Amino acid sequence: MFQKTDIEKYFMAEKQESLLFIIIGVATILAAVAFYFFIRSSFFKGAVIPLLLVGLIELVVGYSVYKRSDDDRIRNVYAYDMNPSELKQKEIPRMEKVNRNFVIYRWIELALLVTGLILSMVFGQNPGRSFWYGFGIALSLQAGIMLTADYFAEKRALKYTRGLQSYTRETR
Repeated sequence: MFQKTDIEKYFMAEKQESLLFIIIGVATILAAVAFYFFIRSSFFKGAVIPLLLVGLIELVVGYSVYKRSDDDRIRNVYAYDMNPSELKQKEIPRMEKVNRNFVIYRWIELALLVTGLILSMVFGQNPGRSFWYGFGIALSLQAGIMLTADYFAEKRALKYTRGLQSYTRETR
């Protein structure tokens, strides 16, 4: 049976994962800056671009989710007790959209992972193309991190959505 604690757990886990995204984003941005200014090899210059771009995405997404998680948790715990129809009318459609977006994110992340792997395999044996080798390695690494994090977030979101759906069916 779906309970208020399930709502609390979902949003606390979402907040914790978003904090991890913030930390990873900051770390990769700092690595990109260090590579750009202090390490002059072509390999590291190539790694700068995916580290910086995906690091910014991780930072922005992590911060926005972190910032809204507490308000979402409070609003939905309140709705659980006082207005269950709000869960059905607002939270379930929101979560269905979130779940659809995870499918899109997965395909994008898989495409980036494969692209990075191809670049690193094609240019890994060519010392004159170390820029693209570094680009491919960094892109693969970042895509793999995002894919892994989103895998767990998606599983958690699907479980939460199913719980909401069963609860709203029971409270008619």
